Amino acid sequence: QVRLVESGGGLVQAGGSLRLSCQASGRNFATSGMGWFRQAPGKGRELVSVFDWLGGEYYLDSVKGRFTISRDKLKNTVDLQMNSLKPEDTAVYYCGAGNEALRVDGQNREPPYWGQGTQVSVSS
Repeated sequence: QVRLVESGGGLVQAGGSLRLSCQASGRNFATSGMGWFRQAPGKGRELVSVFDWLGGEYYLDSVKGRFTISRDKLKNTVDLQMNSLKPEDTAVYYCGAGNEALRVDGQNREPPYWGQGTQVSVSS
């Protein structure tokens, strides 16, 4: 049974940092496709950061230079280090995973598996 469990969300002041972690079980996704998405109140879910099909890191423009994605293929985890957080980063953050890369040749792919989400709130 595939399971994704996120941790590390919370409330932080603007300029602060948080580190999110996603533990996958049931299948090793860290070698294929794992990444982070978010959904702010009243908005659709958007891709924040994933590893692309060549193993490169892809970031949403608004988080470039502030967020860093990393993964441990042995532990089957993917983390998101978030620095210099802004109020507009407030959202529920979801870990997504699939048997293939979540971004291929410039195109995003919808993950078939999702975690339950973790709330990140940034106060001004």
